[in-house]
Amino acid sequence: MTRLSDSHFFGVMALECTHAAGIRNDALRAAESAALADLLGRDLAALVPAVRELDLALAAVHFDPAEVLRPDWPLHACLNDLRLRAPQHAQGPRVIALGADAHGDIPELLRADPAMRDGMLRVLPFVMGGDADIVANVSHAFEDNLLDLGMAKADTALHVQDAFDTKIEHARYLTVYDLAAMTGLQYRNQGLEHAWELLETVLLTPDVEAWIDALPEPLVRYAGGEARMALFTPKAWRARYGTEHSGDDSAWLERGYEYFEARQRQIAAVLEAHGVSVIFVHCDDAAHARSALQIS
Repeated sequence: MTRLSDSHFFGVMALECTHAAGIRNDALRAAESAALADLLGRDLAALVPAVRELDLALAAVHFDPAEVLRPDWPLHACLNDLRLRAPQHAQGPRVIALGADAHGDIPELLRADPAMRDGMLRVLPFVMGGDADIVANVSHAFEDNLLDLGMAKADTALHVQDAFDTKIEHARYLTVYDLAAMTGLQYRNQGLEHAWELLETVLLTPDVEAWIDALPEPLVRYAGGEARMALFTPKAWRARYGTEHSGDDSAWLERGYEYFEARQRQIAAVLEAHGVSVIFVHCDDAAHARSALQIS
């Protein structure tokens, strides 16, 4: 039975690939998974020795960061649940590695989305758990130092390269919050800062309502686990977004509306990649668009 004081820490091993679609194997099998978990535990314990007093559960499956950065951290929650259910054969912390079976099959809950497979940054989730006080101390240490000091040892990186049959530039350890910060910076560099601000709220405070309400961006409200996006008619779009353009330039209006629709699709795709379902709400009155998104 799990101790009442049991707590957990969520992290990832991040692999920076040399080129897109560069990882041939989707998951490691038992012997390779176990060896990687041992190496990962050793590397982390070298930074914070108290790691040796905690369970370690590793998914030896690589994912796109967006699959990790989702409401309620579903991959890590699954790993932690499996950790808690794992039998306690002996006293002391356990090292649990989960990957493919002898036939190459991966448990359904730990399968990466093949449509998101080709990114150059891939991540392997891991969970450490045990006594709440030890977890708190380890978590604080990693939050302060893991981003700067968390490069994997050379033999760990080599094992990853060989086992996954790939070439990587770097292998490093991150907290999930480090991963979120890196992703947020990337999105801001791509002009998606408002989408990231909403996602950050979803990740850190999922019960809090959040909006994208900044011209010229689409209007989006997040609440209750879903995002509602205003689907403006051309007339309503003109009333909200086209007021700076005088006259009746139909070509300008058509181009502007098409660009706006493309931006809606882009932001919806980003939100859905992070596990946030998007519902489009028809809106023919710009003045009451916010109210329309608040009606269930």
